[in-house]
Amino acid sequence: MKTYERIIEKLILISAVVATISVALITIFIFQSGLPVLASYGVFDFILGTTWSPTNGSYGILPLIAGTLSVTFGALVIGIPTGIACAVFLAEILPAKWAKGFKSAIELLAGIPSVVYGFFGLVVLVPAIRNYILPIYQFFNPDKSTTGFSILAGAVILAIMILPTIVSISENSIAAVPREYKEASLALGANKMETIIKVLIPAAKSGIISSIILGMGRAIGETMAVLLITGNMAKIPGSILDPVATLTGTIAMEMGYASPTHQQALFAVGIILFVIIMLLNIIAQVSMKGIGGKAS
Repeated sequence: MKTYERIIEKLILISAVVATISVALITIFIFQSGLPVLASYGVFDFILGTTWSPTNGSYGILPLIAGTLSVTFGALVIGIPTGIACAVFLAEILPAKWAKGFKSAIELLAGIPSVVYGFFGLVVLVPAIRNYILPIYQFFNPDKSTTGFSILAGAVILAIMILPTIVSISENSIAAVPREYKEASLALGANKMETIIKVLIPAAKSGIISSIILGMGRAIGETMAVLLITGNMAKIPGSILDPVATLTGTIAMEMGYASPTHQQALFAVGIILFVIIMLLNIIAQVSMKGIGGKAS
C-alpha cells in the first residue's frame, strides 16, 4: 500500500512540475518574442498609442485595450446580476429535483464551442441590434449609424458564455453556507428574501467573488466569438453600439499574414494581455485573503 501511495505522489509531483515548466516556457517564449518591439517602439507609446496600423509602422494598442475592457465590462454588467440571481434561484427557491436539471442545462452552455456563440451572434444578435436598437439610437443621435457589430453584441454573447462559471460556483458557495445561518435568520423574524440578501449571499461572497474573477478571465481571453461580432475596428469607442477590436481578436485575425515585425508586435500584445490576466489573478488572491481575514 505504501508503494502504491509513493507512486501516486510521484505522479502528482511530475504533473505539477510539467505544468509549471509548461507555463514558464510559454511565458519565456511570449516575452522573448514581444520584448524587442516594446524596447524599440517604447512601452508607453505602445500601450498609450491610439493608432494601430502595422503596415505603416504604428503600434498603439490603446484602442485594443479599450475595446477589450469595454466588451468585458459590458459582459460583467449583464452576467454578474443574472448569474448570481440564477444561482440564488437554483440554491434556495427552486425545488431540488428541478434545480439539478436546470443546473445541468446551464453547465451545458460551457461545452458549446465559442465559434458557435459567435455564429449565433452574427446571424441573430447583430441583425437584431441593427433592425431594432439602431432606430431608437438614431432617434436621439441622427448622425450616428451602426451595422450591428458592436460592443453591445460582444457583451451579450460574452455574458451568456460566462454564465455557467458564475452560476455553478456561486450556487455551490450558497449551498455550502451552514444551514444554521438560515435557520437563525428566519428564527429572528427575517423573511426568506431578507435571509438570502442579508445572510446567505454575504456568507457566500468568497465563492461568488471567485466566480466573478474567473468569469472575467474567460471574457477577456475569449477570441472567436468576439472576433465575429465586434466589428474588428481598432478605434476608441464612443458608445456601446460602436464596433471595436479586442486584443485576442487582433492576434487571431492578423497573425496569419503578419510580417516579422508585425508578428513581434502581436506577441507584444500577448504580453500586455498576459499582464492583465496576471493582475486579475493577483486581485483575486488578495480579495480572497481579505475576505478570509475579515471572516476569521
